[in-house]
Amino acid sequence: MDQGTRGELISRLAEAIRSVTTAHPLRVAIDGPPAAGKTTLADELAVVLRAQNRDVIRATIDDFLFPRAQRYRRGQYSAEGCYFDAHDHAALCRVLLDPLGPGGDRRFQHAVYDRDTDTPSSLPATTAPADAVLLFDGVFLLRPELIDRWDLRIFVSVPFEQTVDRARDRGTALAGSTADTAEIERSWRNRYIPSQQLYFATARPTDHADIIVYNDQLQRPTWEVRPHSSIHRI
Repeated sequence: MDQGTRGELISRLAEAIRSVTTAHPLRVAIDGPPAAGKTTLADELAVVLRAQNRDVIRATIDDFLFPRAQRYRRGQYSAEGCYFDAHDHAALCRVLLDPLGPGGDRRFQHAVYDRDTDTPSSLPATTAPADAVLLFDGVFLLRPELIDRWDLRIFVSVPFEQTVDRARDRGTALAGSTADTAEIERSWRNRYIPSQQLYFATARPTDHADIIVYNDQLQRPTWEVRPHSSIHRI
C-alpha cells in the first residue's frame, strides 16, 4: 500500500500505463461505484499522458447506455435493472473494445447513445494509432462480459456511504438547491448501492483489478498494485 498526494497518484498510474506493452492500443478500465471519482481520475490521467505525447482516447460507460425505457423496465429503483439492463456491452465491445484489441482494425466509435435526447447516436469511426491509450471510466467494467477486454484494470474504491454524501453534494451544487436531495438519497439506497453489492457478490471486481485506488481522501489517496498483476511494481 502506498499513500501520497493526488499528483503522485496520477504519476504512478501513468507509470503503470507505460509499463504495459501491447501490439494494439492499450485499453484501460477505470471502474468503481457511482460518485467514487472515476471520471475525474480518468480526466486527470489523460492530461498527464497527453503531456507525455501519448494519444489518449477518453470514453465512458454513460455513452453506452440502453434507452431509458429499457434501463428502467424493472422499475426506477431496481438494483437488478441497474446491473443487468442499463448498459449495451455488446455494442461497447463491437465498436470500441474489440477494434482496439488484438486483431482489431483500430477503427472505433467512442459512443452509441446520446443521454440528452435518449436516442442512439451514430458517430463516424476514427482510426486510433497503434500506441494510443483508451481511458474508459464507468461502473461494472470488470464483470464477466468485459473482463478479458481490458489490458489494465483500475478500481476506484470509496465506502458506499461516502458515495451517497458525494452524490448529494454534487446534486445540490448542480441544481443550486436541496430540492433533489431526497430523490438522490432514494436512488442511491434503493438502486445504485444494492446494484454495486450485487456486482461485488457475483463478479468480485477487486479480485480482478491490477490497481486499487482508495479514493476516500481525494487529496491523500492510497493505492496498491495487486499481487497477481503483471505490472511492474510502482
